[in-house]
Amino acid sequence: MANPFQFLQQTRAEVAKVVWPTRREVALTTVMVFILALIAAIFFFGVDWLIRQALELILTFFG
Repeated sequence: MANPFQFLQQTRAEVAKVVWPTRREVALTTVMVFILALIAAIFFFGVDWLIRQALELILTFFG
């Protein structure tokens, strides 16, 4: 196990290797996440609506 000084040196060396995204990349991926979340929400809303309609039809037919 390394002493605290060596640990900090190794940590700084590893952080220096990280390739940080540009502001444009961050903005683009953020917009993509919001768009995909909206698409998923619309999809699940539609599936939920179809299941609800089918259940209401079945329950009114047999009820």
